[in-house]
Amino acid sequence: MKYPDDHLASKRLYERALACLPGGNTRTTVFMRPFPIYAARAEGCRVWDEDNNEYIDCINNFTAMIHGHGNKSIANAVVDQLGRGTAFGLPTRSEIDLAELLRDRLPAIDQLRFTNSGTEAVMMALKAARAFTGRPAIAKIEGAYHGTYDYAEVSLDAEPSNWGEPTPVPVAFARGTPRGVLDDVIVLPFNDVSAARRIIAENASRLAAVLIDPLPNRVGLMPASREYVEQLELSVGEAGALLIFDEVISFRLSYAGAQGLWGARPDLTTLGKIIGGGFPVGAVGGRKDVMTVFDPTSGKPAVPHGGTFSANPMSMRAGLACMQQLPPEKYEWLDHLGNVVRDGFNEMFNRKGVGARAVGMGSLLTVHFTSQAPTDYRSVFQSPSEARQLATFNRGLLNRGILAASYGLMALSTPMTDQDVAAIVRAAEGAVDDVLKADL
Repeated sequence: MKYPDDHLASKRLYERALACLPGGNTRTTVFMRPFPIYAARAEGCRVWDEDNNEYIDCINNFTAMIHGHGNKSIANAVVDQLGRGTAFGLPTRSEIDLAELLRDRLPAIDQLRFTNSGTEAVMMALKAARAFTGRPAIAKIEGAYHGTYDYAEVSLDAEPSNWGEPTPVPVAFARGTPRGVLDDVIVLPFNDVSAARRIIAENASRLAAVLIDPLPNRVGLMPASREYVEQLELSVGEAGALLIFDEVISFRLSYAGAQGLWGARPDLTTLGKIIGGGFPVGAVGGRKDVMTVFDPTSGKPAVPHGGTFSANPMSMRAGLACMQQLPPEKYEWLDHLGNVVRDGFNEMFNRKGVGARAVGMGSLLTVHFTSQAPTDYRSVFQSPSEARQLATFNRGLLNRGILAASYGLMALSTPMTDQDVAAIVRAAEGAVDDVLKADL
């Protein structure tokens, strides 16, 4: 198949969408030029578009679909709940069941609350930290994505002209971000232990929390060093602030998430993606004394929190069915799949003499067209040439039946087989040939 030539049905749908959606789009992350590909159906690790083109899905709705599509246990749970009711103005048993499972897997969580998205979970975690500490400022990693809350998206796409030297400065992501937001966000360089120690100490009196994704997607999927995480734990403790682990994506790394692999014990944790089994979901959990900011039993809580569809039983039952199918051995299988793809890509890059590398952990990987070892956001900031190479590589994957995110991210799923990942590696070799022929 070839994009866009073999996607006429998607083109017609996009022409309709332009009349009723701004730019024909609801999610910027799925926008493509000249038009996006519209999904029609899916099963297992495969997706078919409106033109009946078939793909191995390595996006999996941006890491949310860890069991791929059409998982029978999840589908049965959803159909059963559908007959009982989809949402109520009352709590249901389902939220307790899922909360207990998550609490049992994450020793740092005593209690949690459900939200409708990872963005909302991060927002509530930051509000909880401010309420608990009585301080206004939060610190986050330069380039890290934590959803679309104003404070969380600061310095998401900083560039050399504005990112500050040597200490990062807060940079607005969305036009119109108030100056007051930037004044209350402290930006930390990733994996720089001494800089993190210094910057946190300098801002200790006003710091409510440090927010970190230990395997930050938009920073390039380089893992935080154990020394860096340990320094953050030490520094926030000395400052009387809180450490927040954003595990909306990284919870898929192991049975106990990234914090289990790093041996960390954050004060608050945010979750999303896989815990909804393909339905909208988010959660914030942590120490009981911190979580009391949400407690309404004595009147108005310090942080009121509602949400019409928070903890709706469809998401709760789908999430429970999803998580019950993730015993430790499933993570071993996902680790195996990820290692095969990363190793296969890197062997092929080396053999062809291409300045590129695949990095990541577990079932997550991303490709960087760079000759230097990625270490932080600035080391993977793309030059125009590197951006063109990645775009050509991604187009090459697409034309060979592999779906990957436009910025290089791949998220594998449990239904994948050794044959599937071998096909992914073969497609990547052809995609690299496209890059070499283009002489970018």
